[in-house]
Amino acid sequence: MADGVVHVVDDDDALRDSLRFLLEEAGLAVRTYDGPEALLGAVAGLEAGCILTDVRMPQMTGLDLIRRLRADGVQDPVIVMTGHADVPLAIEAMRLGVADFIEKPFDDDLLIGALESALASGEASRAKRDELQAIRERIASLSGREGEVLQGLVEGKPNKIIAYDLGISARTVEVYRAHVMTKMNARSLSDLVRMSLLLEQGEGAT
Repeated sequence: MADGVVHVVDDDDALRDSLRFLLEEAGLAVRTYDGPEALLGAVAGLEAGCILTDVRMPQMTGLDLIRRLRADGVQDPVIVMTGHADVPLAIEAMRLGVADFIEKPFDDDLLIGALESALASGEASRAKRDELQAIRERIASLSGREGEVLQGLVEGKPNKIIAYDLGISARTVEVYRAHVMTKMNARSLSDLVRMSLLLEQGEGAT
C-alpha cells in the first residue's frame, strides 16, 4: 500500500465522519476538513498524500479549491466527489488535472481503489521531483567548463571532438569528464544521458 495521507474536504459532517471511518478501516491515514478554507489554512504543513474533495461546497467550489492548491504549489493528486448533476463540473475538474472523480452514491471499494491509486501516483511523482531537484543541484555544482564537457558527452561526442570544440587537449577533457562523473554521481555515460533526459522532460513538463 502506498504511503501518504488522504485529506478529506467536505462540509457535510456526517459524510466526512463516514468517510473517515471507511478509510481508516481500509488502513489509510486520514485528515478531515470541514471546507476548502480549512484545508487551505493548513497548506503550509500539509502532509504528503492525496486530496478527496466534494465539488459543491458553500465557501468555494471544488474547482476553485484545486486552482488555489495549484497556485500554492500543492501538486498532490486530487479526487473529486460529485452528484449526478455535477458531472459537467467534474469533467471540468479533470481538465484541471484531477486524478479521478467519483459519483455519489459511490461504491466503497471503487473509492478506496481510486484513493490507493492516487496515493501511489503521488508517491511516484514526489520521487521524480526529488530526483530532478537532485540532478539540478548536481549540475549547478559543475564549473563552466565541466558543464560544457557534460553537454558534449550527452550529445554523444567522443573526447577528441569535445576537445576540438572547446580548444583544449583530449587529456584535459578526460580530467573534466572524471570530475563530471563524480559530481553528477554517475556510474556510467548512460547514467549521465538518463539524467539529462529526465531533466529535459521535467523542464518541458513545467
